[in-house]
Amino acid sequence: MAPIQFGILSFAYQVVDSAGPADLLCSASKGALQTIREYVPIDDEVIARAPEFVFHHISPTLDPVDLGTLGMKIVPTTTVDECPELDILLVAGPHLGSFNLSPKHADLIRRHVAAGKLVFTTCTGASVVASTGVLDGRRATVNNIEYEYSRKLWPKVNWTNEKKWIIDGNIWTGSGAVAAMDMVAHWLKENHGMDVLIQAAATLDYEPRDDDGLFTVFPQRFNSRGDKISTHVFRYH
Repeated sequence: MAPIQFGILSFAYQVVDSAGPADLLCSASKGALQTIREYVPIDDEVIARAPEFVFHHISPTLDPVDLGTLGMKIVPTTTVDECPELDILLVAGPHLGSFNLSPKHADLIRRHVAAGKLVFTTCTGASVVASTGVLDGRRATVNNIEYEYSRKLWPKVNWTNEKKWIIDGNIWTGSGAVAAMDMVAHWLKENHGMDVLIQAAATLDYEPRDDDGLFTVFPQRFNSRGDKISTHVFRYH
C-alpha cells in the first residue's frame, strides 16, 4: 500500500492542534510499530495493517512560519504550488480574531475538497475552512469557545456543538484540539483496526473518547473489587 500523503497547512495555529493528531498517526505508523517491537510484542498482522505517512507542511513560501503558541516556528517542507497530490489535509486552529487565510491556502482547500479528498479540522480550523465556502450547507463543529462567533460569522454552515466531532462526507471537523485527536483516533480504528489504534494510543499512554466525549472506545477493565482501572495493558518481552 502506498504511503498516505498527509498535508498540514502552515500558519499561526495552536501547536497541539497539529501535533496531537499528527503524533497519534505517527505512533500508529508501520515504522513506529516496527521500532517499538524491540520493547514490546506486536503481531506481524498488526504491523501489516498499520498505515504509512508522508507529512507535508504547506505554506505559500518556504519562509519560516510563526506558530500561534509556545513561541515556535515551523519551516514549511513545500509550497502550495509545489505540493504533491494529497490524500488527507489537516487544517489546525488559529486565533480567529487576527487571522487571515492566504488566498493560496484557500484555493488548496477548495481544490482538495472538490476532489473528494479527506479534510480534518481541529479547534478553530473549521472556521478557517468555512471561510472558503466549502462548508456551506454542511454540518460541522468548532471549538466550543468560538462556537457562537463562528456561527455568526459563517451562517451558511450547519454548525452544531452536540458532538465532539462531526463527519459530513469528506470533511471531518473536531471541536477542541483533544477532541480532534479523538476524531483522528476514530479514523484510525475504522480504517486500520482497533488493535493498531490501541497500540498507538498505548505508546502515548492516551485513551480516546467517543464523539459524546465518553471513554467507551476501548474495552473497559475492572479489578477484582469491581473498580475501574486503566484500559491499557502493557506487555513486555
